[in-house]
Amino acid sequence: MIHLKSREEIEMMRESALVVSRTLGEVAKMIRPGVTPLELDKRADEYIRDQGAIPGFLGLYDFPNTLCTSVNEMVVHGIPNNRPLEEGDIISVDCGAILNGFYGDHAYTFEVGEVAAETRRLLKVTKECLYIGIEQMIPGNRLGDLGWAIQHHAEKHGYGVVRELVGHGIGREMHEEPQVPNYGRRGRGKKMENGLVLAVEPMINMGTHRVRQLKDGWSIITGDKKPSAHFEHDIAIWDGKPMILSTFDYIYDALGLDITDPASLSS
Repeated sequence: MIHLKSREEIEMMRESALVVSRTLGEVAKMIRPGVTPLELDKRADEYIRDQGAIPGFLGLYDFPNTLCTSVNEMVVHGIPNNRPLEEGDIISVDCGAILNGFYGDHAYTFEVGEVAAETRRLLKVTKECLYIGIEQMIPGNRLGDLGWAIQHHAEKHGYGVVRELVGHGIGREMHEEPQVPNYGRRGRGKKMENGLVLAVEPMINMGTHRVRQLKDGWSIITGDKKPSAHFEHDIAIWDGKPMILSTFDYIYDALGLDITDPASLSS
């Protein structure tokens, strides 16, 4: 069942999302060669709790950490470890938090030092996929319109779109209906309407769309071990348009980037 949200609930969800946004900004300050994912995880856990919130991933389905940290060919669900980040790596940091009974959940893929130009292009296109998908979130459109928009943009650049993992509804539970694939056919799937809140999260691979799971039961890597990128926002549909609840502005500030996240322009 899809749980549509009231304006009051959406405002509470914005606060939950912004806990995650600020936490990713704190993590961004630390990302450099030599830092370990476990160090990032420790800081994120502390910072979420300092904001009066609860880590949303820790213990969820028995996940052992506060962050999912996925490096290079790892798509998502990476368990933080003690392997230091290296120059040229990329790392997807996915974070969740609970505040006022609602979840926030979003992700950003970071460059570690100087990365290869082809890798930087993958990150750019994947972030574009996120916003292109969000543009489809208007009443009357269908989930297939959103998925098709993401798939079309990624595949025209020669990238693989992961099929086995999808975005999702979000609210008082981390994963609510509906599922939100990053591929699809226009005019197909559930119709979107005011009050729908989704976590949209393109997972785009430099090579094949195929993935496999590691023996730890969590980590998902690309089938050809080429890099993968992952960006995610929480978005509500209200007054006939998408309202982005999270923002990357705290990340951009931490990295010294002169970029305005479209999320900061939403009302």
